Amino acid sequence: QVQLAESGGGLVQAGGSLRLSCAASGRTFSTYAMGWFRQAPGKEREFVAAINWSDGSTYYTNSRKGRFTISRDNAKNTVYLQINNLKPEDTAVYYCAATKGTPGRGPPDYEYWGQGTQVTVSS
Repeated sequence: QVQLAESGGGLVQAGGSLRLSCAASGRTFSTYAMGWFRQAPGKEREFVAAINWSDGSTYYTNSRKGRFTISRDNAKNTVYLQINNLKPEDTAVYYCAATKGTPGRGPPDYEYWGQGTQVTVSS
């Protein structure tokens, strides 16, 4: 069992930056791949980024390369999502997720989820 807790969201002006954190607890956390998803009102949950704990490989959608950076700190059992040059369309609830398998790009690929953290970008 893995418990996930996101933090770092908030209200920010367009062009600003945020670093979201996801603290994980539970046994053998280092064997889990981690992902970030987001869900805007009225829209489906969509993939943002993922990181494989075994070798640190990262995955992004092509449209988010450059503004989004996923990273992890093994010693702190924490995964981060740095978002730069925020845009109003980035407004959403951001969720972190964990899987024992290969980090996929769909919500069904992940077994554990956090409660989410709200990011609101004003224009």
